[in-house]
Amino acid sequence: MNLRDLRYLLAMAEHEHFGRAAKACGVSQPTLSVQLRKLEELLGVALFERSSRTATPTAACRRLLGHARAAVAETEAILAVARDLRDPLAGRFRLGIIPTLAPYLLPLVFAPLRDALPDLELEPWEDQTAALLDRLRAHELDAVLLATEVDGPDLASRPLFAEPFLAALPPDHPLVGHAVVAEADLARDILVLADGHCLRDQTLEACGRNGALGSALGGALRASSLPTLLNMVAAGYGTTLIPGLAAGAAQDAGIVLRPLAAQAGRTVRIAWRAHFPRRAAVEAVGDVLATRLRGFVQAMTA
Repeated sequence: MNLRDLRYLLAMAEHEHFGRAAKACGVSQPTLSVQLRKLEELLGVALFERSSRTATPTAACRRLLGHARAAVAETEAILAVARDLRDPLAGRFRLGIIPTLAPYLLPLVFAPLRDALPDLELEPWEDQTAALLDRLRAHELDAVLLATEVDGPDLASRPLFAEPFLAALPPDHPLVGHAVVAEADLARDILVLADGHCLRDQTLEACGRNGALGSALGGALRASSLPTLLNMVAAGYGTTLIPGLAAGAAQDAGIVLRPLAAQAGRTVRIAWRAHFPRRAAVEAVGDVLATRLRGFVQAMTA
């Protein structure tokens, strides 16, 4: 049995006419007829009830058609994947992104990525760092955008751009009158994200250097997402640190932003499996993101 004969079978079942089926397959009518006879001999059942020029599928044929379609479809899928692998800049590219980056980054980079890599089909997946790395190692993602280093020889990464943190303040907060805010001054009423977000740990590290933050955070409310955190700050619940790309969303919410004295921030990186065969796609996506976002972050935080 071969795939060519299965395609002949499907064409004949569709057209029920030797001439039209042969034309659809790009072969002569005798060739089609001979190969279908051979397929019937191999299977041991009659596939068509023939007249001089037509052929009607038998009950046995109808039982087999679903399997034939599946076999041909899977073969075509294998060929499509192989074509994508021959051109690493074509086909599906599954990109994981942390939640404190995805909603602010994606609107900025979709169009540039589409223009620069028109044959690449970007599929974003938003999740926390640990879950993204698990999916990357399980081959469920092709690359991930993170704000932390990656561990282990099975993964590789490269930095894309530095993203500064900004102090996010309610409009009536005493620190609004400062041109620059010291991170330690935020510790008294700092709000942070829930466990699992890298931005939470980075905020604690930036603001807790003097040891005052531990007691100040005792029963502080933790937000599950950065938009929720921004709404809490806007409502006067406290202060926080936000990444530079979120500056526009913060200002839209009525939050006052100030630069930090120590210029704390994070480095956004793209990570991939060390032996990923489409390294060229990772590098191309990384190049577009780095070029697009370096200037944007500088403009937003100037």
